[in-house]
Amino acid sequence: MKNNNNIFKRIILHQTSTKIIYQDNLVTAFNDIYPQSPVHILIVPNHFIETCNNINHSHELTLGRMLLVCSKLAKQKNIDKNGYRIVINCNKHGCQEIFYLHIHLLGGRQGSKIYY
Repeated sequence: MKNNNNIFKRIILHQTSTKIIYQDNLVTAFNDIYPQSPVHILIVPNHFIETCNNINHSHELTLGRMLLVCSKLAKQKNIDKNGYRIVINCNKHGCQEIFYLHIHLLGGRQGSKIYY
């Protein structure tokens, strides 16, 4: 297991100057510092999950909340009508850079098709 004391944990605990867009007892959302689209929000669980490979039944409520927050934020950012992308990267070949499960909510412009 990788170190769970990373930037996401510090953001969740309000130990950085990052502006939190949404936070409840299960998840936290904030803008990506290297946005890939006009809207690029990260949604993270408040408790450490390293990758998608570490998900288990105890995470169902948190994972559902993460998707609900994506939908809520897409509506708030007015990207729900034209569309948006939700991305989860897993491990090195899946382009995961920070080993703390997170969803990228991307929108605000026409995306390109991704073929893996």
